Amino acid sequence: MIGYLQGTILQFESDGILMLAGNIGYEVLLNPQMVEKLKFRNSNESNISLYIYYHQTERQPKPVLIGFETLEDKEFFQTFITVDAIGPMKAVKAMTRPVGEMARAIEKKDVTFLTSLSGIGKRTAEKIIATLNGKVDRFVAVTTGKKEIDTDYIPVEMRDIGMQVEDVLVEQLGHTPSSAKRMTREAFQRNSKISTPEELFDEVFKEKG
Repeated sequence: MIGYLQGTILQFESDGILMLAGNIGYEVLLNPQMVEKLKFRNSNESNISLYIYYHQTERQPKPVLIGFETLEDKEFFQTFITVDAIGPMKAVKAMTRPVGEMARAIEKKDVTFLTSLSGIGKRTAEKIIATLNGKVDRFVAVTTGKKEIDTDYIPVEMRDIGMQVEDVLVEQLGHTPSSAKRMTREAFQRNSKISTPEELFDEVFKEKG
């Protein structure tokens, strides 16, 4: 199972990218806003990293890799596809707006907003609300909290350090993966001079203290 990839963009495709990771090229499906974001900022950057949802069924025997910039985006997607008649392929195409905005619309029962998403009609929007209302409020803060977290803020060369610390926070200290990632991102935002795992730990727990 593939859950995370780090590498470079070989080329853009209509609905995703061809990504080189470990000398292997992976076709990764992305939501429309993610494709545009990568095209906008792409200037032969050395690395990008994506959390991967691996999709393969009897009806879909060819494996499909769907990429997300953050664990929160991936977790929202996995919640979104619990709605009847919204499979992974339809869901990723529908994610044309930030996760926080989609979650807020669901919590506010905003049918008009939801029907503005690609491939979502009124009946489907109503089904989304009936299924998920009251279950996605934790995602609203992803883009509407006190301070929006910019994942691009973490320098590429520091991401390995971030991943090391996240692993310890999850496996040894009992934090959830999404919480651990948020803590490390916020620590990098507070202190851009962090250069070692030890310094990152100090910054994470300085804030908690």
